[in-house]
Amino acid sequence: MYEPIRTKSVHSMADDAVFPHRSREEELDIQLAGHLAALLAVTDELRALAPSGELDTAAERIAHQVARLRHGVLPPRSSVAAAIHEPHVAALHQRAHALAGRALVVAASRADTAAAILAAERMDVHADATRLVGAS
Repeated sequence: MYEPIRTKSVHSMADDAVFPHRSREEELDIQLAGHLAALLAVTDELRALAPSGELDTAAERIAHQVARLRHGVLPPRSSVAAAIHEPHVAALHQRAHALAGRALVVAASRADTAAAILAAERMDVHADATRLVGAS
């Protein structure tokens, strides 16, 4: 009653050699590096608005972790705030806290102790800073 299919189905998977596949760990590395790079950008903005040695040290530690996850490729850095209008410092601390939280979740998922410790430390610092700036 039905004629058999004589051509290759368009719904079948393509040849595996055509599409590169990444492991779960590689995907988590990419995701963690992205979260940490975003945290670094916010940290650089905070450094431009309110320079401090603690922020300088934190930025270097974050940059080191991003470079480690990207196999030695250093993240781009900003020496001045990119915003035209001076952003609200409390909002930057809140954004940094959220980014550090995302990084912590991914670092814990891939069992990256160094990145998890760094992210947790940054969460604490930005939570404290948000409370201090918000109280002013």
